[in-house]
Amino acid sequence: MNKKSCLNCGHEISDEFCPHCGQKSDTARITSRSLIKSDILGSVWHVEAKFFRTLKHVLVGPGRMGMDYISGKRIKYYNLFSLLLILFGFNVLAMHFYLDLNPNEIPEGSTKVIDVFSKYSKTILFVLIPLLALNAWILFKRIKLNFAEHIIIASVSLSGILTLLLLDDLVSIVAVFKPLSKIFNVIDKIIVFSCVVFPAFTYWNAFKESYPKLGLWWRLLVFYVLMGIECLLIIALLYKNILS
Repeated sequence: MNKKSCLNCGHEISDEFCPHCGQKSDTARITSRSLIKSDILGSVWHVEAKFFRTLKHVLVGPGRMGMDYISGKRIKYYNLFSLLLILFGFNVLAMHFYLDLNPNEIPEGSTKVIDVFSKYSKTILFVLIPLLALNAWILFKRIKLNFAEHIIIASVSLSGILTLLLLDDLVSIVAVFKPLSKIFNVIDKIIVFSCVVFPAFTYWNAFKESYPKLGLWWRLLVFYVLMGIECLLIIALLYKNILS
């Protein structure tokens, strides 16, 4: 096998990638063709393909994806926290676009409520993740995951909820046009229901092999009770801020 030196770090290489720095071994002089094919189109396709493939796993098998990620199978997935921030940004843009298209949806006097939620939305997002993780860590002890590993599963679950909310925003935008409003209002209700049950789907998908059905059901029920109490406390704190 022919060996050559890596053009980036100078180490000897004999495979597709340098074992020292990870650069590809076939790095050659940049031409117009290689610039377009590899550097521009290749990079865009790699990022987009990974992003959408991760979204597919988030929606179809969130618990399995979380457990794969924890076990070290990460190369095929987009960075979870980058994914959360991107989805959050798209949700904010879609919501503002919808309100611009349909200003009548803003009840009179509720501008301050929207402003407060917009101001603290990132804080709420990053408070929900540890709350989900804490509840799961308390209830699913048999799995023997640490708190940080539960953070991963909670992040996957929240990514799924944000994806569904983004889809709901897009459906709401289309529903602004009256001929389509009835059917899209039904779809909107289905998506909202899916957002509510998505955490249960995530943890069921992750732990169904480790618990009997009854044991998993009562844990999920307690999980939702805890989340309900915690969400009420968050809303109360925000409401206090609105009144002040």
